[in-house]
Amino acid sequence: MQIESLKVFCDLAETESFTKAAQVNSVTQSAVSQQISSLERTFKSLLIERSKKKFRLTREGQVLYDYSKQIIQTYESLDSKLQELKDIISGTIRVATIYSIGLHDLPPYVKSFMKSYPTVNVHVEYRRANQVYEDVLSNVVDMGLVAYPTKDSKLEIIPLRKEPLVLICHPQHPFARQKALRLKSLAGQKIIGFEPDIPTRKALDKILREYGVEVKHVMEFDNVETVKRAVEIDAGISIVPLGTVTQEINKNTLAAVEIEDGEFFRPLAAIYKKNKVLSPAMKQFLTILKGTV
Repeated sequence: MQIESLKVFCDLAETESFTKAAQVNSVTQSAVSQQISSLERTFKSLLIERSKKKFRLTREGQVLYDYSKQIIQTYESLDSKLQELKDIISGTIRVATIYSIGLHDLPPYVKSFMKSYPTVNVHVEYRRANQVYEDVLSNVVDMGLVAYPTKDSKLEIIPLRKEPLVLICHPQHPFARQKALRLKSLAGQKIIGFEPDIPTRKALDKILREYGVEVKHVMEFDNVETVKRAVEIDAGISIVPLGTVTQEINKNTLAAVEIEDGEFFRPLAAIYKKNKVLSPAMKQFLTILKGTV
């Protein structure tokens, strides 16, 4: 029995998916099944109730998971400490990020990190916000990058920075001639928005409610790139993070207008699972991400 088999078992218990457990460990589903069977033979116990309807650990499986988790954390702590003693920064960092952060905020940080630590591989996956949380909690990734972080007792949240929100419109829109406007000016306007479950949409809806502003949502999308394209064809206006539209503003395909009522920001954060042992590479990556807070 090897430590890798215990890790595969723990990943399977947490993801409740042979496919995801295989993905996390870079092996085949068949290899996962074989390792679980090997553990069952070793401990002469059924560890998983194999049912098509629901995944569930047996009583023996739960005990093995609890102890295996402690063993793995101790092993990872040992490995991390030895790397620090040898001043080694290497390995792979798996990051899940929402599209806007991954496309507009993350690239310069990854570039800076890779320049300093070329032996580390940074693997980035673009996901919806709810999927980022799921991937972090199930150990599919090491770290997540989100906006408007949701508190969770199982997560560590590392605040990064706050990004200004601006109103965007077509350059020929009447609003484009103004340097700033009040939120009440948006009453009755056609809004290109995010889908209702997107954190930024929830935050914007709350702001509009607080100021008593009713708008017409004519289109809803799950990413800022599509929102921008819809505004570029003058289908409506929108409110988005400033950093996501700098290129379009410079090219004059979009106009940005400040909001007079106050300073509105989108908070960004890194998240990882509590009690997770951070490798030296992850610690340095977080340090770089926090560099311009």
